[in-house]
Amino acid sequence: MRILITAGPTREPIDPVRYLTNHSSGKMGYAAAESAINRGHQVILISGPVNLKAPKNCELIQVQTAAEMYMQVELNSKDCDAAIMVAAVADYTPAEYSEKKIKKTKNKELTLVRTKDILGSMRGGFKFNGILVGFAADTDELRESATRKMKQKGCNFIVANDISRADIGFGSDQNEVIIFDTEGRQELVKKSSKQLIGEVIIEKIEKINNKK
Repeated sequence: MRILITAGPTREPIDPVRYLTNHSSGKMGYAAAESAINRGHQVILISGPVNLKAPKNCELIQVQTAAEMYMQVELNSKDCDAAIMVAAVADYTPAEYSEKKIKKTKNKELTLVRTKDILGSMRGGFKFNGILVGFAADTDELRESATRKMKQKGCNFIVANDISRADIGFGSDQNEVIIFDTEGRQELVKKSSKQLIGEVIIEKIEKINNKK
């Protein structure tokens, strides 16, 4: 299969010095990419700015902003059999970019506008008909948040993790996730390496593909 994977954060520039971002390290997305390659799949990895080495034999596309990631996903998802949307894309971006560094004088109000919903555009806007996997990172009501997102975005299944736990998630080499699917099943993958979780995700995609 040909699999598109997004990974890492995005950076939304305020001025030439400052930007908005989040704590995503990209490790989960890169682990999923490596797992897919090890199982013989072709991988397009669309990555925000991270301090990671891309897996061998993947097509790496590097982006900075949410808008750039949106454009690259739209361009590259068309010929893919599956998409794993791991990236922690910024929900908001500054309404205006200052070409000059903003001086530190009085308090500064920053107006933010919504970025385009990449996962939400896959089915409708991009007409993606392949296997779609979403991620839901939250601090509470994990099941409700994840299943709602899965239905709204048209995912085949969604991978949810509790980012309030300091021992897993952002920056860690380990994670613990619950996978919810459209048939109402849920699978707990107890605390383990992100590489192992990546393998579980790829195996689930393969099973769905084999049923077609």
